[in-house]
Amino acid sequence: MIFDALHELLEHIKQVEKETISLSLEAQMKLSRFIEKQKIELDDEAVEALQYQDIISQQLSATVEAIEAIQKNLQIFAQTFKHDERFADESVTKLQIKLSDVLEEARAKKEAFGGHSKKSSIDEDKIEFF
Repeated sequence: MIFDALHELLEHIKQVEKETISLSLEAQMKLSRFIEKQKIELDDEAVEALQYQDIISQQLSATVEAIEAIQKNLQIFAQTFKHDERFADESVTKLQIKLSDVLEEARAKKEAFGGHSKKSSIDEDKIEFF
């Protein structure tokens, strides 16, 4: 069934995101330990780069949350579809609304992280996430 294929695809993407988050956090910890051992004083750009790595992990976490919400709603829809095709047709609209809500929440989380440790008035410096 198409829902099973969608679920498997979303599950794969979710696992890749989780692995990427884990690698990012591990890299950040190793870099932090190195900086501490070497007693390196960071300039503003280096601090900003470290903050970007944290923001990337947060954005990947938001992606995982969005995927989980989509999976949950698809699962509910798939179960309903199996039992009552007419009711399932009516549920398509509800599913679309819920998925739109997930998208809006993901966009809101993206907007919450501007990607800058300091304010910049130059639009070309902005980084877009999720």
